[in-house]
Amino acid sequence: MGAITSTLVAGVQSTAGAGSLAVRDAINSVLDLPSLAHTNAVLRARNEHLASANAALRQRLAEEDARAGLLPLTATHPHTIQARVIGFPPEGQNRTMTIDQGSRSGIRREDGVLDAYGVVGRITSAGPFTSTVTLITDYTSRIPAIVRRGRWWGIVRGNLTSLHLDYVSQDAHLRIGQTVVTGKGRSFHAGDVIGRIVKIERSDASLYQTAILRPSARLSALDRVLVVTK
Repeated sequence: MGAITSTLVAGVQSTAGAGSLAVRDAINSVLDLPSLAHTNAVLRARNEHLASANAALRQRLAEEDARAGLLPLTATHPHTIQARVIGFPPEGQNRTMTIDQGSRSGIRREDGVLDAYGVVGRITSAGPFTSTVTLITDYTSRIPAIVRRGRWWGIVRGNLTSLHLDYVSQDAHLRIGQTVVTGKGRSFHAGDVIGRIVKIERSDASLYQTAILRPSARLSALDRVLVVTK
């Protein structure tokens, strides 16, 4: 009987001890909650700071790449001003954009605008600190142009998303993939790349043929551009 009693007492004590430990652990866990919440908040803040710093670094690297892409143009275009695109008009309006340089920097109306890949457009108005650029795809845009191989002349006009090279003689041997460049004029030097021929339209009833061009400039992703001043 004494052995049984001892066993029961030991079991009760063991159970009570385990229960006491569980209660103590639960209390400690509750007491640790504010500390854990603080630690989590600190970690979240650090992660947000790192994400913000990484985004800023990526932006800075992209800007440096854009600047570096324009450097080769400065060798062939000594009188230029670098500018950044800061605005586009709402959808459906004219194909224009705003840059962050104006007449105070030496920019004038009719100055040509390039990116690292080709012709972007020309300055159509210049305020003291900003300027408006009409893109080559705008319906009002007209640029004297030459087919680089063959030296055939024409006029490149905007057609919203593409370009049309008009007034090319029917005798010109145009080919898909040929490069079209600027002729020397009031806005551009001779030889700036406009685009490549992607389609050719001919008609026996016309004295001329028309070539459809894909613009070389990255018009949908413009950031930094070069203004060719007079």
